[in-house]
Amino acid sequence: MTRSHRGPGLAGPSVAPYPHGGLGPHPNLPPGERLRVLLVEDDEGDAFLVGELLAETNSMIDLLVATSLSEARQRIAGVDCVLLDLGLPDAQGLDGLRRVLEMSSGAAVCVLTGRSDEHLGIVAVAEGAQDYLVKGQVDGVLLTRALRYAVERKRADENARRLREVELRQAESARLERGLLPQPLMTTDEVAVHTFYRPGRHAALIGGDFFDVVQTRPDRVDLIVGDVCGHGVDEAALGVELRVAWRALILARVPDDEVLPALEQVLMSERRLQEIFATVATVRLDLAANRATVRLAGHPPPLLLSGGKVAPVPARGGLLLGVRPRRPVAFDLEFDTDDWSLLMYTDGLIEGRVGDGDDRLDVDGLTGLLQERANHAVPLSELPAWLVGRAEQINGGPLADDVAMLLVTRGGGR
Repeated sequence: MTRSHRGPGLAGPSVAPYPHGGLGPHPNLPPGERLRVLLVEDDEGDAFLVGELLAETNSMIDLLVATSLSEARQRIAGVDCVLLDLGLPDAQGLDGLRRVLEMSSGAAVCVLTGRSDEHLGIVAVAEGAQDYLVKGQVDGVLLTRALRYAVERKRADENARRLREVELRQAESARLERGLLPQPLMTTDEVAVHTFYRPGRHAALIGGDFFDVVQTRPDRVDLIVGDVCGHGVDEAALGVELRVAWRALILARVPDDEVLPALEQVLMSERRLQEIFATVATVRLDLAANRATVRLAGHPPPLLLSGGKVAPVPARGGLLLGVRPRRPVAFDLEFDTDDWSLLMYTDGLIEGRVGDGDDRLDVDGLTGLLQERANHAVPLSELPAWLVGRAEQINGGPLADDVAMLLVTRGGGR
């Protein structure tokens, strides 16, 4: 068997150059690693020869033999490499290779060709094999190296594929993040808005949490925080649609009581499954009157920080968007001072555990953390990140769900 190059038209010499130079062991191969190789060969003489070649070089290779593809399917589990004859009773040529590639998952594949069929080896590499060998023109050393290099190439290909998948997911998340978490659209300096987002521990991918801030008049600012149930690209894309729809409705000056019902219509028409729902909290600030109107659709209430005290806004939770259409009830919040802060957040912040039991942080626990903040002199700009850090400490590790927050402050929020 002749050891071939991988490129087309380069077959021939019995000793081929290797990527790291020389003929010694591959530098990335763990010393002494035993490999499991499955030889798929129906010729007993050829199978015997392969076994003898590997034995004479002390190859550290455990050889299994199958005489057909059907037998190979039963023995392929756990092997590092498949050495495949392209002429089998139940598969001929590239058809056999394609079937082995389907069943081999993470195993490398080397093909065996006859002298008159060497062109098939080149095509086999293009189809996904790691290498090819020509029967009758290879010794034990080159056979061992061919198998070990095939395994290393397969590992390198798999690592490159996984890296590419991670890069694609990260790029996808970055695009979705720009849609879910826009820059506040406001010009007033009467209030300051601090935003925060952190993905849960689901491969650090963005989920369906979103927020937005829009100023439509000098004295009017609208804010929204929402959460589409589930994790993944579909939920994030739906969150983007809801966020963009909400901004369009606000900029179009749609009457207040019609905004969330319209948002629910978007959700129900765009969701991929009927069970998908969303929770939403909206706040409309009237800066001239120093008041706010809060609407909740299954969302936890904002927290008011004022006069050294912290308390949930006593608004009713309302129904989840997408469950049973109904207009959320508006709650008017009168600020008794020009120095206040309002914290809006998604439920990922309050669903972490407290201690080893089943108790959750919940709204009361978050209120306690905000009261604790006074002892640590945490600046408002750093408060959202500090809250997540404390929630993770109490949870004993990263929070499982995504966390989005809006902190709006007037008068410095002392």
